Amino acid sequence: MPYWFLGMLLVGFAPLMPQNWIAGVMVLVAPILAAFVTGLVPIVRPLESVAARELLRGASGELNARPSATWESRIRAGAWFSLHLHVGVVIAAMSLALPPFAIALLLFPFIGGRYASDKESPLHDWKHSSWEWLGPPAGLLMVFVLLALIIAAGETLSRLAPVFLGPSPSERLAELETKAVKLAERNRLARELHDSVGHALSVVTLQAGAAGRVLDTDPAFAREALGAIEESARSALEDLDHVLGLLREDASPRTAPQATLKDVDRLLEQTRIAGVKLDAEVDEGIKHAPAAVSREAYRIVQEALTNALRHAGKVPVRLRITIGDDRLEVEVSNPLGGASAGHHSGGRGLDGIRERVTVLRGHVTAGPDDGRWRVAVSLPLRSGS
Repeated sequence: MPYWFLGMLLVGFAPLMPQNWIAGVMVLVAPILAAFVTGLVPIVRPLESVAARELLRGASGELNARPSATWESRIRAGAWFSLHLHVGVVIAAMSLALPPFAIALLLFPFIGGRYASDKESPLHDWKHSSWEWLGPPAGLLMVFVLLALIIAAGETLSRLAPVFLGPSPSERLAELETKAVKLAERNRLARELHDSVGHALSVVTLQAGAAGRVLDTDPAFAREALGAIEESARSALEDLDHVLGLLREDASPRTAPQATLKDVDRLLEQTRIAGVKLDAEVDEGIKHAPAAVSREAYRIVQEALTNALRHAGKVPVRLRITIGDDRLEVEVSNPLGGASAGHHSGGRGLDGIRERVTVLRGHVTAGPDDGRWRVAVSLPLRSGS
C-alpha cells in the first residue's frame, strides 16, 4: 500500500503537468519503480526466497538464495519484488471486492426488490424483467473467475520465482567450487583416517596374535609386542582425535600428525614386531625429500604394508625406497597366495594411494607381477618434474 499511496500522492501534481494523462501514467508507474528500487537492497532476496519457498509450490520449494552480491542478481530480485507485490495488490483488491458483489448477484432475484423500488434506479427495469435470473449464474461465474485468477497467479509466480530469485551461473559455479573444496577436504581426512587407523589396527591384530602365541615360551618378545601395541594404539588415537576435531570444526588449536619418511624406521619396526619378515632397503637421502612428498610417501608406504598384512598375511614383504635428483621411487611387493590373489582389488587402500599420487602428479602401478603383488610409485620431487 505505501507504494500505491506514493502514486496517489502524484495525482496532486496533475494540474502542474502539461498533460493530465501523464499524471495517470505516473500513478501506475511510480509504485512499480519504487518497489523495484526497494528490491535492489541485497537482503530483500533471501527474505523473498523464504516467502516464496513457504507460500508457493513447485520449483520455488528448492530456493535457497543468499543476499544479492552482484547487480545482475539485484536487478532480478528487484523485478521479482515489484512483480509479486503488484500482482498481490490486484489479486487482493479483487478478493475483497468481487465476493460481496457475487453474493449480491446470487441473491438478487430474491432480495433485489428493495434496491429496485426506485423507478429511477438502473436496477428497476432489470428486477422487473426475466434478466434478473441471470444474476445467480453471473455471481457463480464471478467466483470461479476469481478462483481461477488466484490459482493462475500462484502457478505463474511459482514458475517465475526460480528465474528471478535463483542463483546466477556465477553463483552456481562458486557454490560448486565450495562443495568441491569441502569434498576434497573430507576425502583427505578419510584417507588419513583410513591409512593411520587402518594400519594401526592391522598391525595391532597381528602383534596381539604373535604375543599370545609366544607368551609362555618367549616372554621378552611378548613384552616387546605389547609395547608396540600400546604405541600403535596411542598413535591411532591421536590421529583419530585430530580427524574428529576437524570434522567437528573444533576451534581449539591442534597440531596435525605429520609423520614423514623420517619416521619410516619406526613403521618398519612395528611391522616386523607383527611377525612379518620385511626386507627393506631405504636410501638415507629420503630424509631430505620435500615435506609434502615425504608426508604422502610415508602414507603410501604405510598403506602398502597394511594391504600386504591384511590380504597376504605373514608373507615376506620387500620394500625399496630410493631417491634421485628429481624423483622418489617406492616399491612394495609380496608373494601372491592362493587366497590373497583376488583380494588386493577390494577396499579403499589402492584408491587412497592413487589419490595421493595424483595430487603430487606422480605415477603408480599395482597388480600381479611374476608371482608377486607389486605396488610401484614414482613421485616427482618438484611440481614441475
